[in-house]
Amino acid sequence: MNQVEALQAALAGEHAAMYGVGVAGGKLSGARYRSATDTFESHRDNRDHLSALLVAAGETPVAAEPAYDLPRPVTNTATATALILVIERRIAAVYGDLVEAAEQPAVRAFAIETLVAYATSQLTWGGAPVAFPGATP
Repeated sequence: MNQVEALQAALAGEHAAMYGVGVAGGKLSGARYRSATDTFESHRDNRDHLSALLVAAGETPVAAEPAYDLPRPVTNTATATALILVIERRIAAVYGDLVEAAEQPAVRAFAIETLVAYATSQLTWGGAPVAFPGATP
Protein backbone atom coordinates (compact mmCIF):
# COMPACT_ATOMS: atom_id res chain seq x y z
CA MET A 1 0.00 0.00 0.00
CA ASN A 2 1.38 3.42 -0.91
CA GLN A 3 0.74 6.71 0.85
CA VAL A 4 -2.19 7.77 -1.35
CA GLU A 5 -3.90 4.40 -0.94
CA ALA A 6 -3.41 4.57 2.83
CA LEU A 7 -4.76 8.13 2.93
CA GLN A 8 -7.83 7.03 0.97
CA ALA A 9 -8.32 4.04 3.30
CA ALA A 10 -8.05 6.30 6.34
CA LEU A 11 -10.54 8.72 4.80
CA ALA A 12 -12.97 5.88 4.07
CA GLY A 13 -12.52 4.74 7.67
CA GLU A 14 -13.29 8.23 8.96
CA HIS A 15 -16.48 8.36 6.89
CA ALA A 16 -17.59 5.03 8.37
CA ALA A 17 -16.56 6.09 11.87
CA MET A 18 -18.63 9.27 11.67
CA TYR A 19 -21.65 7.27 10.60
CA GLY A 20 -21.26 4.72 13.40
CA VAL A 21 -20.56 7.26 16.12
CA GLY A 22 -23.56 9.26 14.94
CA VAL A 23 -25.81 6.22 15.24
CA ALA A 24 -24.40 5.36 18.66
CA GLY A 25 -24.74 8.92 19.89
CA GLY A 26 -28.48 8.68 19.40
CA LYS A 27 -28.65 6.11 22.20
CA LEU A 28 -26.49 8.05 24.67
CA SER A 29 -27.19 10.87 27.09
CA GLY A 30 -25.38 13.07 29.58
CA ALA A 31 -21.61 12.71 29.80
CA ARG A 32 -21.57 9.75 27.39
CA TYR A 33 -23.40 11.82 24.77
CA ARG A 34 -20.88 14.65 25.22
CA SER A 35 -18.01 12.15 24.82
CA ALA A 36 -19.64 10.80 21.66
CA THR A 37 -19.97 14.34 20.33
CA ASP A 38 -16.26 14.95 20.99
CA THR A 39 -15.42 11.65 19.30
CA PHE A 40 -17.56 12.56 16.29
CA GLU A 41 -15.86 15.96 16.04
CA SER A 42 -12.42 14.32 16.12
CA HIS A 43 -13.41 12.03 13.27
CA ARG A 44 -14.83 14.97 11.32
CA ASP A 45 -11.65 17.02 11.81
CA ASN A 46 -9.49 14.11 10.70
CA ARG A 47 -11.76 13.48 7.71
CA ASP A 48 -11.28 17.09 6.65
CA HIS A 49 -7.51 16.91 7.14
CA LEU A 50 -7.23 13.70 5.11
CA SER A 51 -9.34 15.21 2.33
CA ALA A 52 -7.05 18.25 2.24
CA LEU A 53 -3.95 16.04 2.07
CA LEU A 54 -5.42 14.11 -0.85
CA VAL A 55 -6.45 17.25 -2.73
CA ALA A 56 -2.95 18.69 -2.18
CA ALA A 57 -1.56 15.50 -3.73
CA GLY A 58 -3.78 15.98 -6.78
CA GLU A 59 -6.13 13.15 -5.84
CA THR A 60 -9.91 13.04 -5.53
CA PRO A 61 -10.88 12.08 -1.98
CA VAL A 62 -13.04 8.98 -1.66
CA ALA A 63 -16.67 9.85 -1.00
CA ALA A 64 -18.71 8.63 1.93
CA GLU A 65 -21.16 5.81 1.39
CA PRO A 66 -24.86 6.58 1.84
CA ALA A 67 -24.97 4.14 4.78
CA TYR A 68 -22.79 1.54 6.46
CA ASP A 69 -23.46 -1.89 7.91
CA LEU A 70 -22.91 -1.85 11.65
CA PRO A 71 -21.31 -4.88 13.33
CA ARG A 72 -24.19 -5.16 15.81
CA PRO A 73 -27.55 -3.52 16.51
CA VAL A 74 -27.46 -0.38 18.61
CA THR A 75 -30.36 -0.49 21.02
CA ASN A 76 -29.18 1.02 24.30
CA THR A 77 -26.29 2.70 26.12
CA ALA A 78 -24.29 -0.54 26.43
CA THR A 79 -24.50 -1.44 22.74
CA ALA A 80 -23.81 2.16 21.71
CA THR A 81 -20.71 2.29 23.91
CA ALA A 82 -19.54 -1.08 22.60
CA LEU A 83 -19.97 0.10 19.00
CA ILE A 84 -17.87 3.20 19.56
CA LEU A 85 -15.13 1.07 21.12
CA VAL A 86 -15.14 -1.21 18.05
CA ILE A 87 -14.98 1.84 15.78
CA GLU A 88 -12.03 3.32 17.67
CA ARG A 89 -10.15 0.00 17.52
CA ARG A 90 -10.77 -0.39 13.80
CA ILE A 91 -9.81 3.16 12.89
CA ALA A 92 -6.62 2.87 14.97
CA ALA A 93 -5.61 -0.10 12.79
CA VAL A 94 -6.21 1.98 9.66
CA TYR A 95 -3.93 4.70 11.02
CA GLY A 96 -1.32 2.06 11.83
CA ASP A 97 -1.33 1.26 8.10
CA LEU A 98 -0.97 4.96 7.29
CA VAL A 99 2.03 5.25 9.63
CA GLU A 100 3.66 2.40 7.72
CA ALA A 101 2.83 3.75 4.26
CA ALA A 102 3.56 7.44 4.92
CA GLU A 103 6.22 8.83 2.62
CA GLN A 104 6.24 12.39 3.93
CA PRO A 105 7.24 13.29 7.49
CA ALA A 106 4.16 15.51 7.97
CA VAL A 107 1.83 12.68 6.94
CA ARG A 108 3.63 10.23 9.23
CA ALA A 109 3.46 12.68 12.15
CA PHE A 110 -0.27 13.20 11.58
CA ALA A 111 -0.84 9.45 11.39
CA ILE A 112 1.09 8.81 14.61
CA GLU A 113 -0.68 11.61 16.50
CA THR A 114 -4.06 10.35 15.32
CA LEU A 115 -3.23 6.73 16.16
CA VAL A 116 -2.29 7.78 19.70
CA ALA A 117 -5.47 9.85 20.01
CA TYR A 118 -7.66 6.92 18.94
CA ALA A 119 -5.79 4.55 21.25
CA THR A 120 -6.51 6.98 24.09
CA SER A 121 -10.14 7.29 23.00
CA GLN A 122 -10.50 3.52 23.34
CA LEU A 123 -9.90 3.93 27.08
CA THR A 124 -12.82 6.38 27.26
CA TRP A 125 -15.08 3.75 25.70
CA GLY A 126 -14.08 0.86 27.96
CA GLY A 127 -11.03 -0.48 26.18
CA ALA A 128 -7.86 -1.60 27.92
CA PRO A 129 -4.36 -0.31 27.20
CA VAL A 130 -2.43 -2.37 24.65
CA ALA A 131 1.28 -2.52 23.92
CA PHE A 132 0.95 -1.73 20.21
CA PRO A 133 -2.20 0.31 19.49
CA GLY A 134 -3.36 -0.06 15.91
CA ALA A 135 -1.72 -3.47 15.47
CA THR A 136 -4.14 -6.04 14.14
CA PRO A 137 -4.11 -9.38 15.96
